[in-house]
Amino acid sequence: MFYAGNKKNEAASNNHFNQKLILPMILGSILNPINSSIMSVALIPIGQAFDVPPSQTAWLVSALYLATAIGQPVVGKLIDLFGPRLLFLIATSLVGISSFIAIFAPSFWWLVVARILLGLGTCAGYPASMYLIRSEAERTGEESPSSILATLGIANQTIAVIGPALGGVLIGTGGWQSIFIVNIPLSLACILLGYFRFPKVSSKAAGEEKKLLSIDFTGIILFGITLTTLLLFLMNPGLSKSAFLLVAVIAGGIFVIAELKMKNPFIDIRVFSGNIPLVLTYARGLLSGLVAYSFIYGFPQWLEDGRGLSASIGGLLMLPMSLTAIIVTQVTGKSPAIRLKLIAGSIVQFIAVTLLLFTHHTTSVVFIAIIVLLLGIPQGLLNLGNQNAVYYQANRRQIGASAGLLRTFMYLGAILASAANGLFLKSGANTPGIHHIGLFCGGVTLVLILITLLDRSLNLVSHQAEAKS
Repeated sequence: MFYAGNKKNEAASNNHFNQKLILPMILGSILNPINSSIMSVALIPIGQAFDVPPSQTAWLVSALYLATAIGQPVVGKLIDLFGPRLLFLIATSLVGISSFIAIFAPSFWWLVVARILLGLGTCAGYPASMYLIRSEAERTGEESPSSILATLGIANQTIAVIGPALGGVLIGTGGWQSIFIVNIPLSLACILLGYFRFPKVSSKAAGEEKKLLSIDFTGIILFGITLTTLLLFLMNPGLSKSAFLLVAVIAGGIFVIAELKMKNPFIDIRVFSGNIPLVLTYARGLLSGLVAYSFIYGFPQWLEDGRGLSASIGGLLMLPMSLTAIIVTQVTGKSPAIRLKLIAGSIVQFIAVTLLLFTHHTTSVVFIAIIVLLLGIPQGLLNLGNQNAVYYQANRRQIGASAGLLRTFMYLGAILASAANGLFLKSGANTPGIHHIGLFCGGVTLVLILITLLDRSLNLVSHQAEAKS
């Protein structure tokens, strides 16, 4: 009887998601958002420490997202082929190493290098989580990812809550270097949990996959050249920098042609042409990321320079956004109404960024809190809606790479946001600058609303989610 009971319990546990995977999945996925949110209140202190203007400190944002935009699809593809364990361990180790470099950076550009390495180190968490969610669904035969996806979403939003406030406190007590200290225990925890809890790939299976693998180094290099030269142009646009734009266009064209001819391409362009719904989801990820990161990095700088608040107060004022996002994610996380989430999120985002036009150097803290609170709604709805859409729209065998590409497009939005902030805040993080950011974000959000309303394929995705909920 006892033996039979144990067998029954074992069989039941085999039919459910492996709970031991959740903690390392969460820790890996929060590495990027914590390093994004915590930096938002550190740009002004770092600029003062190294005597560089906001247009230059914007590189601390762009460098991380340039690395992740290139690294996410690379790591995602490798995870699809080799499983998540090895890639996760290597990447999370790099997070700790890069943080030590940042803490002891002798110059501003050394700090930029550290942020590049940090960006590469945060690439494995999200595609590894998506791979594990899919593989667990196939192992158990239960298609029920919504609760796990919601858990990851809430964890990321929670970290976004902690980031600015924690950054403000750390900077106030230990200087800007202290914001990198939090990465060291996180890196160690990821290494230990990933090593002991992530599933191993058998040596035989790994050997077979290695024979099939032909890494597209040409595609990776061309993609990197395209993004890097485009960023060099966007960070300081003008005729003197037009050569960078020309190189970006040429490299991008060659990249597309080369990928179409490649048997095992770095980014499968043919998948895009045959999966328009997925392409539209990536476009929404880029546009929503562009608006979100323009605000996340531009507004705290204005709070400190334009409004005259301290870094700690500025960090606290960003709390309502992430608190609202957590609540929205918690309430709507299991809802299958993906299209409704995306429409509502984009409309609220437009209203919130429009309110930036009414700010000035004496704007009340209450009005500031209302703006930040409103922006938390699309932060929860759009991120979760696009994440769920990719899960249903992507090819099952390419879920890791497809999830990585969603993050890549979001990071492209972050890169463009950094360039826009560098342009609009070139003369300082003043009120005219934040008004220009508001106008820019309003225009982008109108495009986002139009794309979402016209995308009828989202109805099918919502029906699929409802059938499996």
